[in-house]
Amino acid sequence: MQVLLFHSDVPPDAPPDELDTLVTAATVAEALRVRGHGVTMAAFDPDPSAIDRILAASGVDIVFNLVESVFGQGSLAGLAPAILERRGIAFTGASAVTIACCADKPFTKRLLRIADLPTPDWAESPDWHGLTQNGLYVVKSATEDCSIGLDDGSVVGGMGAVRARAEEAAACHGGNWFAESYCPGREFNVSLLEGDDGPRVLPIAEIVFSNWQPHRPKLVGYAAKWDAQSVESIATPRVFGVEEEIPQLATKLAQLSISSWKLVGLRGYARVDFRLDSEGEPTILEINPNPCLEPEAGFAAAARRSGISYAELVEQILRSAARN
Repeated sequence: MQVLLFHSDVPPDAPPDELDTLVTAATVAEALRVRGHGVTMAAFDPDPSAIDRILAASGVDIVFNLVESVFGQGSLAGLAPAILERRGIAFTGASAVTIACCADKPFTKRLLRIADLPTPDWAESPDWHGLTQNGLYVVKSATEDCSIGLDDGSVVGGMGAVRARAEEAAACHGGNWFAESYCPGREFNVSLLEGDDGPRVLPIAEIVFSNWQPHRPKLVGYAAKWDAQSVESIATPRVFGVEEEIPQLATKLAQLSISSWKLVGLRGYARVDFRLDSEGEPTILEINPNPCLEPEAGFAAAARRSGISYAELVEQILRSAARN
């Protein structure tokens, strides 16, 4: 097929989480070429006339959508699939509606609650209704991924501290921030890949807090994700094997992930992130449509664990989009 690969328009001085998009795009493009496809790469421009010119020039059969942000805002990532949908162009990954839904984390949590799927309690500004004075909360962005603004100082207790942290984060990073109950248990990432018979749960990854200082909250913050030389990154390795260690837990994680897939209408590939609560029960932190496909990131690692090479993974995602 002739594939147009759209990626975010990332400036040279962008932070690591945005520059990673370009690395991923180049690697995906090479994998597509290895599989025999023609590939044209382009930065996504939200101007519809610009999109039409790019589509006409590329002679595209299908779009591989790697747009994670527009104007540097993850909340606008749904513009790419929205424009492609209006033009009847097939594309990889989630629909515009699904991306918009999952980009609003409190809204996604409300959907999970309505569907009776477990997610930690939360509170939103300006009234912070439901927040308790004796609870611990993670103050996090309502619309941005990649652990933007997450560090040890994100875990606070009490109305005053939550409000102050949210205001500080908004002043530094922009956008809306909310408070989610801090879950002290183990952290798992469940990757799902769509095949002919629907979504398949890949081997489940756990983020292990290795030699973690007792006083520090267990949190995969920005440094852990984007600074490979940081103490936080080194101390949070990814491991596999919960299916053999605790089969019942693995089954529950898989079932909840499939339910999440159906709830928000995921397509192609996705990841669902979990933390265990104080009683050891899994709770859903986030649903991630179109998760990172960088070769060393979690999704590709889970695929390798199941015997799927990187080129085969990219091909499966492309074929899923062609079917849909």
